[in-house]
Amino acid sequence: MAGKKKNSSAQYAFIALIFALVACVATGLLGAAQGMLAIKMFTLDNAEMLTRALWISAGLVVLSLAVYALMTPDTIRRFFTGRQARYGSNSLIMILGMLGILFVVNMLAYQNPEFLGAPWDMTEDKTNTLAPETLQALATLPTKVKATAFYATLDRTSAEETLLKFKNNSDGKFDYEFVNPDTDPVAAREAGITGDGKIMLTMGDAKEFASYASETELTQSLIRLISPGDRTVYFLQGHGEPALEAGGELSYSIAKATLESKNYKVNTLQLLSTQKIPDDALAIIIAGPKKPVSKEEVALLKKYVEAGGSLLVMEDPLVVTEFGASKDPLADYLSSDWGITFNDDIVIDLVNSQNPLQAVSSNIGYHAITQNLTQNYIVILPQARSINIAAESKADVTNTPLLLTTEQSWGETEFKSGEAPQFDDGKDNPGPLTLVVAGENSGTKGRVVVFGNSLFATDEAFDLYGNGNIFVNSVDWAAEQENLIDITPREQTQRTFTPPDNLRFIIMIIVAVFVLPGFAVFAGISSWLARRRKG
Repeated sequence: MAGKKKNSSAQYAFIALIFALVACVATGLLGAAQGMLAIKMFTLDNAEMLTRALWISAGLVVLSLAVYALMTPDTIRRFFTGRQARYGSNSLIMILGMLGILFVVNMLAYQNPEFLGAPWDMTEDKTNTLAPETLQALATLPTKVKATAFYATLDRTSAEETLLKFKNNSDGKFDYEFVNPDTDPVAAREAGITGDGKIMLTMGDAKEFASYASETELTQSLIRLISPGDRTVYFLQGHGEPALEAGGELSYSIAKATLESKNYKVNTLQLLSTQKIPDDALAIIIAGPKKPVSKEEVALLKKYVEAGGSLLVMEDPLVVTEFGASKDPLADYLSSDWGITFNDDIVIDLVNSQNPLQAVSSNIGYHAITQNLTQNYIVILPQARSINIAAESKADVTNTPLLLTTEQSWGETEFKSGEAPQFDDGKDNPGPLTLVVAGENSGTKGRVVVFGNSLFATDEAFDLYGNGNIFVNSVDWAAEQENLIDITPREQTQRTFTPPDNLRFIIMIIVAVFVLPGFAVFAGISSWLARRRKG
């Protein structure tokens, strides 16, 4: 009886297996390197070469196994038709089924997080849990609140996470949606939204606005929504200030409408005739006077601020006003009582703007007013003057510069129309220049926000970049509407990763990549050889 024809190539098949094993090890090492590169444990100039090598090694694994299958077809056939194959196929089906179930459950959970209720917070310091004050505000909602987040270019991931926490803890009384103001400008305009990242909260006919998506800001807005009250601000008039209604050459109609959309009552104040500041005035806005505010008016304003009131002062360079040689009692008050002085100049900005008379913010100070401006918006102040802060602060007074120019800008002290401005060392004020200052008196609780410009908030410039944002934020801060509730800060557990030295790092890699997988490979090979000996 003739024997079966022997496959002469089978005796060399083990070489293909060796190639497959080597390629598999290389793939593992390259994959580990790719993972460490992804988490920035090290850097590599040519990361594409590492990726290309990973794909080549993975391809060699597949190619080597294919060559082995071609050289030993009987072995492969027995593998797929024998008893072990049947057991292996059953196990494979069970594994695939379990993976399929996990995949479907995770997809449903990801797409429908509201059905899971509040997620578990396993962090030690409860970083992902809302503060008790926020939970109390959500628990006292009398009816359903809808949050509309207006996001165009900003990343909405963090905002969505925060809003989802509010929703999950509201017992069905809080919901949210996102609107792109670039694709739906009508909705943004109807809501009175300017800028990116604002959130409108509505409850029935009432609405409030959060300047950005933080727990504190949203909770404060909820409190204002639950407990509405009259919030009145006054624009000082009688000195040639722009009107609040549209129609004139200059107007603050958009600024007024935006404040009213935030439930402010916006009134005018003729202090020269009334000689009294209304009791309901949360802040007084002095925007672009062409003539100086009188000494008598400043005395009333000073008394008002010393009683805890707030001023928002926006004065233009003298060359574009009608002050002439007249005294400026308001500027004198800010200098003597607050250490904030208007410089007699006009800002020249040749770096950030095609128009040298447009001062563009380059550096932004950290303050409640600028929290949603620091990384996203610039502010443009046409025809601005610079501001000086006294080196020695007044008693109980804290001054914070909010907007500054670049070092290449300067304050021109002898500006002449029609002539190209040139910096004169010793005469002009060198940059960087301060454009906006916020001051607070811890003793009297009085507040002031001082701008060296008033045109940035007029109708023509209000919607430019962060102009409207900083105006509205300044009014909010001056009117003390940013801190109706203080969220208790959490002390986060600080954890630091100390990179191991080179020797320990090499040992970790060897153990993780070679030793532990090697034990598994050795155990598998030993078991296979033992079964092979038994036949």
